[in-house]
Amino acid sequence: MNSSSSSESMSETSIDPVLVIAVSSRTLFDLTAEHDIYLKKGVDEYRAHQLSHESEILKPGIAFSLVKKLLAIVHPKTQMPLVEVVLISRNNGDTGLRIFNSIQHYGMDIQRAAFSNGKSPYAYLKAFGAHLFLSAHNRDVELALQSGYASAHLMTKNLDKESKTNNESNTQVRIAFDGDAVLFSDESEKIYKNKGLKAFKENEYNKAEIPLNDGPFKPFLQALHQLQSLFKVDETPIRTALVTARSAPSHKRVILTLRGWGIRIDEALFLGGLDKSEFLKAFKADIFFDDQLIHIQSASERKLTSGHVPHGVANRKS
Repeated sequence: MNSSSSSESMSETSIDPVLVIAVSSRTLFDLTAEHDIYLKKGVDEYRAHQLSHESEILKPGIAFSLVKKLLAIVHPKTQMPLVEVVLISRNNGDTGLRIFNSIQHYGMDIQRAAFSNGKSPYAYLKAFGAHLFLSAHNRDVELALQSGYASAHLMTKNLDKESKTNNESNTQVRIAFDGDAVLFSDESEKIYKNKGLKAFKENEYNKAEIPLNDGPFKPFLQALHQLQSLFKVDETPIRTALVTARSAPSHKRVILTLRGWGIRIDEALFLGGLDKSEFLKAFKADIFFDDQLIHIQSASERKLTSGHVPHGVANRKS
């Protein structure tokens, strides 16, 4: 068999993943000490350190448990993987070898990567077909969001054993989202920020039948819904939740918007301003996405993996 027919055979038997997740090396592994060397001593010292420790396995990072669980999701009939994880890193090929050695050590099926040698790697998201990008570099996340990709900045400071192994005992992946400026646009949040809670509630009541515009995480939620639809409801490997500060009567517009999108979200929590952290713990969230840094910091303090979405009016610099 020649190489051309061999590649054609491979493409015929392979199945495209339903979900593609791009992660940076600092979210997948704990590179706190190495990043500190880079910041304080420069790129040459960082490279020398990585090469001299090339055979030393890195410890799991903040997204390690989530990635491991996502990679374990297979089609209920064919048993083919449904989730692909790609590595998007500011390392280069040399310094990235230690990362791939660690990936192999943990038996993680991650085969594709982009090493951009210090430049922002967000431009490769389209080529990989990524539905979500998780990074420890805030500017990369901002650029990805501006290009239309669901992206979040994961907090990697103060990693410890408890936070890195959060909810590992449960094989089901549990993903929680804030609503405004994450799943939906920030149109309503602008009214709240500029005119207050009363004006916000009046607006949502008057526009209850008018769907909210799309937020940056709608395509990711759609991909999750597509994956869930392959399973029986009580056997799905992914469970989703909306965790929002909204309350009645502003909840109606949210419910009707999701219904109009044709998307099922498993749990909806309308908290009316209550702290989200205890509810996220009760949901056993593997990861939580919110546009407001105060909610991310609160969740992180309780050892919950949290992704800040620097999008919308709450993140505009004055």
